[in-house]
Amino acid sequence: MGAEGTATAPRATEGFSSEPGLELLEHLAAGLARVFRVPCRIRPQTVDLAFARDPRRGQYYSTAILQHIERIADPHARVLGVATSDLYVPVLTFVFGEAQLDGNCAVVSTARLREDFYGLPHREDLLLERLIKEGVHELGHTFGLRHCPDWRCVMTSSHAVERLDVKQIDFCGRCRKAVAADAYW
Repeated sequence: MGAEGTATAPRATEGFSSEPGLELLEHLAAGLARVFRVPCRIRPQTVDLAFARDPRRGQYYSTAILQHIERIADPHARVLGVATSDLYVPVLTFVFGEAQLDGNCAVVSTARLREDFYGLPHREDLLLERLIKEGVHELGHTFGLRHCPDWRCVMTSSHAVERLDVKQIDFCGRCRKAVAADAYW
């Protein structure tokens, strides 16, 4: 959602994991376009995340990934990186994603959005829904939105996948106004 009214979704993957599939990214782009009401495009840019891997945790430091995306991103577009790797920040066990508050970059991971991560049968429909919610949530932070107290709003905090499942895919009225008022489209 840059000045020209587009968003990008570069693929951010590491050498040991498969890239998010094009079909998944297309579904995400279409969902983001519906929610933000602007065209969204996919940039097939791949990033080796080895620099962000913490071997002790077996996870990838989302802040380092976010900083890397910021360095390579178009400053006039909102950019959402999509990783397949499990992400963390030092004070939390894991994160579904991270964003630059009032910035233009965010990153999400599909790792913990997948039912098979929890030993359950794979459900593509649930993965796609969760990915859109998490993408909208993280991009919402780039509009300056903080966590919303309305548990149905996509901007409510989600520390477990079950919380992610109960919230809506869209903003509440208050958060929608803040996004609509943002002149940086």
